Amino acid sequence: MQNIITINEKSQPDDRSASGRVLRCVDPDLVEAHFIGEAGESVQMPWLQAASEMRLEGCAPVWEFPILKGRRVGPGWWWTATNGGMVRYGFGSMRTQLMMLDFDPQVVAVACRPVELRWRGRGGRTIGHAPHLMARLADGSGLLIDCAGRLGAGRRLVQRAAHVDAAATAAGWHYRLVGRPPQVVEANVRWLAGYRHPRCAQGLMLGVSRSFRTATALLDGVAAMGDPIAVWPAVFHGLWRGLLTAPLDTPLHAGTLAVASAPSLAGVAQ
Repeated sequence: MQNIITINEKSQPDDRSASGRVLRCVDPDLVEAHFIGEAGESVQMPWLQAASEMRLEGCAPVWEFPILKGRRVGPGWWWTATNGGMVRYGFGSMRTQLMMLDFDPQVVAVACRPVELRWRGRGGRTIGHAPHLMARLADGSGLLIDCAGRLGAGRRLVQRAAHVDAAATAAGWHYRLVGRPPQVVEANVRWLAGYRHPRCAQGLMLGVSRSFRTATALLDGVAAMGDPIAVWPAVFHGLWRGLLTAPLDTPLHAGTLAVASAPSLAGVAQ
């Protein structure tokens, strides 16, 4: 096939799929982007143009997720604190990654499958791939994510990931093919996600920041503020928002040390 570039295949979450062999990837200039426009119309344009000019995070999903027999988690919706609204997911691993994106302070918007990349394969056959998730980052760049399932990434996904990675890099974007986060980190973030809604702040965030001005055990900081039933949700909300920082690679507990981040010490919204 003509108009190709060569890159080294990157390691993937499933070591069985990380062959280390060289893949021949389509020239990003020849990749097309397919997405749903504001009026619900189907739009196709060069990928590099779409990546630089379009707000793809505002587009509806280009593909729906089927309900598959035997899957423990089917399609659903996740309320994102980042967007302040609902975002779709298709399966359990995707829901987990959506949660992790929602927790990431560098992410300013998230979307479910807003764009499909299309290119010509062998024999001129059109190949289409819609990454599971897209995030808009604080620096203005985009991030495309595919989520490996419980058994890892299949060979076809790994092969297509190399093409998407090359196209994303050419546009100044990023691409990841991800597995599950570490179990303890996932459990901690999932707990904090239960307090992600702004109502959990209860007007206490400035007090939370002051109570944790220095590294303080969670239980001690809560006790210093008053009624634990009212304060604990605000403390967990502060951890979710990054107003408080604490190690998340060990299980959260009453003795976990947390400290207010530098920006929160200057004052936060109530």
